[in-house]
Amino acid sequence: MVTKIKQGSLVACLFLFLFVVIGAGLHLNPGGALLAAATGTPLVIYVFNRRCARVAAHDPPLSSRNPGCARHVAEGHAADHTAPCETETVVRQ
Repeated sequence: MVTKIKQGSLVACLFLFLFVVIGAGLHLNPGGALLAAATGTPLVIYVFNRRCARVAAHDPPLSSRNPGCARHVAEGHAADHTAPCETETVVRQ
């Protein structure tokens, strides 16, 4: 229930954001801004969901890349010591 309310409020915020930004940026009348926001909101949600699904499919979780990484984080190394998992992540990027 809380998740649905959260998602609904995020969609409403996205709609209002697009309404203001597109309407003011393109100097549209209120009807045009409403139409642009109404058609842009589902499009932005669709593109975002597709991008997240593609990234999640190609990028395995950090713990499966280096099983020792989670252990190092759990041990709480000092701030001046770099864990091996951090070094490997930077090298891969």
